[in-house]
Amino acid sequence: MREVVLDTETTGLDVNNGDRIVEIGIVELENHVQTGTCFHYYLNPERDSGLQASQIHGLTTEFLKDKPKFVDIADQFIDFVSDSKIIIHNAPFDVGFINSELRKCEKKELNENSIVDSLLLAKKHFLGQSVSLDSLCRKFDIDISDRDIHGALKDAKLLAHVYLELIGGKQTKLEFDEESTTSDFNHENSYANIKDLYKKRKKRAFKNTFLNISDNELHQKSIKEIPNSIWEKLTS
Repeated sequence: MREVVLDTETTGLDVNNGDRIVEIGIVELENHVQTGTCFHYYLNPERDSGLQASQIHGLTTEFLKDKPKFVDIADQFIDFVSDSKIIIHNAPFDVGFINSELRKCEKKELNENSIVDSLLLAKKHFLGQSVSLDSLCRKFDIDISDRDIHGALKDAKLLAHVYLELIGGKQTKLEFDEESTTSDFNHENSYANIKDLYKKRKKRAFKNTFLNISDNELHQKSIKEIPNSIWEKLTS
């Protein structure tokens, strides 16, 4: 399954006031793993960035004046995105800018059914908490020490990590020993092996997690009612 994670930087916040894209960055995922394939362009917006936007992305008019215009890379953008699911943080903002550029090029707008807004996913996970990209990176212990200035490709890569955490953690490729078969599995030692595994595994801190005492008591009671409970074997 192919997905792409997208971010943009713009001259300002209001596409309806003529603000345009100055940078676009896209990261490719295959079966929830970053492939290393990216799509990245700085773009000449044919106008100056606002002061606030310039302070965020640091891209000057002088730097952007010889860069391609969106129309120059529109076909490449469409080919790269293709029919893949598109992951965007605060999707209405970026989609609004991209569709505006596509209309200027007389190209078909993005299919809304292909968009996944990671901001909405995050709000379900962290009710009432800040779910900015910076905040989510801190929650998931993702390094943002060099993020003084925002960049579309840099932020797309960070968002890819965040998205994988939000959907349950990074999926890795499984490697199997060709000589190993199910007959090699020692069922008598399976519980002991599991217990050793969890003893050696590095514990990960959960932030902003609150324990409901009543739920915990119900959980403990339910465990005791399970015949041959694995929990008893792990804690014994």
